[in-house]
Amino acid sequence: MVEFVKGKKHIELGCKDGVNFRKEYYGMDFQKNDGGRAAAGYKGDTGDCVCRAIAIASGLDYLEIYNQITDATKEWRLNSRARHAMKANPKNDTARTGVFKDVYHKFVLSLGFKWIPTMKIGQGCKVHLRAGELPKGKLIVSVSRHLTSVIDGVINDTYDPSRNATRCVYGYYIKEAA
Repeated sequence: MVEFVKGKKHIELGCKDGVNFRKEYYGMDFQKNDGGRAAAGYKGDTGDCVCRAIAIASGLDYLEIYNQITDATKEWRLNSRARHAMKANPKNDTARTGVFKDVYHKFVLSLGFKWIPTMKIGQGCKVHLRAGELPKGKLIVSVSRHLTSVIDGVINDTYDPSRNATRCVYGYYIKEAA
């Protein structure tokens, strides 16, 4: 059974500088999608959002991406001079327990995606995970401690990470035209 949830209307009421305000915005539609994890033979939930998001947005096989990310993580841990690479534990080389940005950023760029930052240090949140704030197309979206896939304005993930359309988007990867 495929779960599809229509985006909800959200209303924010408040007072700023003595003036009352009312903001209305719509959340994104949500499509439950594990990116092929179950078809690859895996069960349960885990921290593999990087593999799921890449598999969904790129259309590649989940297991192929999982294995490539795991290999890239091991290579990064052994060869990188970054402080967190030197402290990384070999048992965490698997893509199942999360992936460092140093690893997945290069991998996603190698698949033909382009990184578009939407937030800078000290700037504040400009783009949210809500309807109309992201472009159309196949996107891999970076939010706090998570990657998710957005396809033509529909979130594709195992759960809705939008936090009622208030979650800030740090940036996104978009497939470059061939």
